[in-house]
Amino acid sequence: MELQALPSRIGQVRRIVSAQLRYWHMDPLIDRAALGVTELLTNVHLHAQPDKTCVVEMELLLDRLTVSVRDHDPRLPVVEAAEALATCGRGLAMVAAVSESWGARPDGESGKVVWFTLPAPVAARELAARPPRRTPREQAAPRFTEVVSVEDLRPAHAPARSAVVG
Repeated sequence: MELQALPSRIGQVRRIVSAQLRYWHMDPLIDRAALGVTELLTNVHLHAQPDKTCVVEMELLLDRLTVSVRDHDPRLPVVEAAEALATCGRGLAMVAAVSESWGARPDGESGKVVWFTLPAPVAARELAARPPRRTPREQAAPRFTEVVSVEDLRPAHAPARSAVVG
């Protein structure tokens, strides 16, 4: 999704990421993915030049989730040494701490992509590896073992009933 990395939009993206992970049955990843995307979008908001436009992408493979943020600033991020009680400057260190891997790469001549990966939970991997359930139309029709005549399907004679009350 494309957006302006503004504080009000960051919360919306966090909710969208959470909802998508629920849909994919990846609930155990929600907290870490929401934290990671929040930090990456905050970096775009604080540091990206010339504008705050970015694109957030999520890719789910069988064994891992990749979340990436692409912006128009070619400067690659740098992990800063921050003090333990610092209130800023620790975003990428937190992404590194909660993710399996992370990185940044140039994207063309005027942009970059910052990404992180999370391992898919075992239960979700097993769910994703199952063959898809067949819909009723796709299920094979049962084979008939005997032929039944139409005469056999007619109901026994029943007395006529009036549709008029009274």
